[in-house]
Amino acid sequence: MCKPELIRLEQSEGEVFETVVDWNYRWWGIPRGESREQVRYFMAHSVCTERLPQTFVVMSGKSPVGMYQLSMTDDLYGRPDLYPWLINVYVPEEHRGKNLCRFMMERVAETAQKAGLKRLYLYTNHVGLYEKFGWEFIEEVPTFHEESPLERLYQLEV
Repeated sequence: MCKPELIRLEQSEGEVFETVVDWNYRWWGIPRGESREQVRYFMAHSVCTERLPQTFVVMSGKSPVGMYQLSMTDDLYGRPDLYPWLINVYVPEEHRGKNLCRFMMERVAETAQKAGLKRLYLYTNHVGLYEKFGWEFIEEVPTFHEESPLERLYQLEV
């Protein structure tokens, strides 16, 4: 694998964009009963350069190998008071175990600062992962998603 590089996705077309759509469709679209077109529509409107949401993709050469997004809103229905969010942190199975999550987490604060943010929130069912990168566990929260009804809420000062 080539040395990873982080890019901000700036177009809602092309191979990289379609790969990101496919990842998200398989990851959360299908389990939630959403069509690929719904996920594509969401992702197309998550490609901003001057405001949030912004989508970042880890590239290895010309191939996307991971992603994350910064967003003002999220689907954590029970906590509309919290924002902005780190969402859709994803590395495909075939690229896991190659320190790509570490690579992304080492750049999250930098990309958040460039976007003018001072704090980020995320929720996840991972235990022990985000703490390694400075995230502070706040509490367990209901997600109201059938596939994962209770998850862990974190914050990061950037």
